[in-house]
Amino acid sequence: MRTTLRPRRAAVTLTAFTALAALALAGCGGDTSKDPESGPDRTLPLKGEKIEVAAVWTGPEQENFTKVLKEFEKRSGATVTFVPAQDPIVNFLGTKIAGGAPPDVAMLPQVGAIQQAAAQKWLKPVGPEAEAALAANYSRGWQELGAVDGTQYGVYFKAANKSLVWYNSAVFDNAGATEPKTWKEFLATAETISASGVTPVSVGGADGWTLTDWFENVYLSQAGPAKYDQLAKHTIKWTDPSVTAALTTLAELFGKPALIAGGTNGALQTEYPVSVTQTFTGGDQPKGAMVFEGDFAAVNIAQTKAKIGTDAKVFPFPKVGDGGASPVVTAGDAAVALKDTKGAQALLAFLASPDAAKIWAAEGGFLSPNKNLDPAAYPNDVQREIAKALIDSGDGFRFDMSDQMPQSFGGTPGKGEWKALQDFLKNPKDIAGTQARLEQDAEKAYRAAAKG
Repeated sequence: MRTTLRPRRAAVTLTAFTALAALALAGCGGDTSKDPESGPDRTLPLKGEKIEVAAVWTGPEQENFTKVLKEFEKRSGATVTFVPAQDPIVNFLGTKIAGGAPPDVAMLPQVGAIQQAAAQKWLKPVGPEAEAALAANYSRGWQELGAVDGTQYGVYFKAANKSLVWYNSAVFDNAGATEPKTWKEFLATAETISASGVTPVSVGGADGWTLTDWFENVYLSQAGPAKYDQLAKHTIKWTDPSVTAALTTLAELFGKPALIAGGTNGALQTEYPVSVTQTFTGGDQPKGAMVFEGDFAAVNIAQTKAKIGTDAKVFPFPKVGDGGASPVVTAGDAAVALKDTKGAQALLAFLASPDAAKIWAAEGGFLSPNKNLDPAAYPNDVQREIAKALIDSGDGFRFDMSDQMPQSFGGTPGKGEWKALQDFLKNPKDIAGTQARLEQDAEKAYRAAAKG
């Protein structure tokens, strides 16, 4: 992505900027019922404003994000409404825009979605107060992910470390298993756990995005960052030998149904939340001993009786190949404005502040790319370590590959990469056929994206 941002006309007046910047950057302490820069007798800067925020979050994620929005309401005087969106959210937004009723702000879960929405001219550039908060609180890499052709549109509020394997410590203890550091050791650990009478790996194959995460971690570690970037941009084809190697590695697990909870058919019927909870229910006899996914799995673990750090532990995704390294794959949700209003801009600025991140961080199942968030905001040492690893990676992380691709290929249920990898899980011997389908679908999607 470009590293310089084009200068542009300020989206709000100087007076509004002063009020909104004060709102966004104020601390959590003190009286939040008044504008912190206006004195006790002044009304809040956005009193009477109505703001709609669309996101695909449901359940605990929606509840926790709503707590963030409630704090913004206290500080601003605005009324904020959460609008449940269907996935893929770009299609949902397209319908709303066509009907003349877009939300003020949307949370986009893919880089490709930001690029697609910007190409459609749906998005409004961030205002000066949000841009200032981004510069103060975010590394250059996270800022660039929210920019398209040099213009800043997105504020990454929620991030994810998607290179983690969570495990049931009681099962490991009973089997005499230890945390593996390499893919070879991971497979050996799976066999050890299987021999102890517990199925080792839980896979949420009903949700295709979990399978793209499996592929990306193997590919990044085995093929390296340069190839990863090339495949993400489709400057090399999915028929490339590096993809063959990654799928061959994955087949070492997917090709052994006895190592997967419920077998292949069971995995394809298991949704992601269940893949996590079934790993931490049933005591030392769960349906699966390990589940691969990001830090956000903590939200689902919290729905069980397992305690993170004791019953539920975590290790980095194992490195693949002799010269490989443990991968660091990230993802995230970015706030974008679809209306050029004071309310939308103020909310973007608030979401770029440590104060906003602190609210959800305290609830767990959340990771912030905000480098100025106090690690003490996280509820346990496990999440603090995961957060520290993300911040310490600086600009060296690699963003989720499927989220960088056109959404029709990398982010649509039942299509493109999601469907191809589900078919691969069902028949992991068909590596060449999987690659051919991936390339055919990718070529079509990138060609359509280029036409706008």
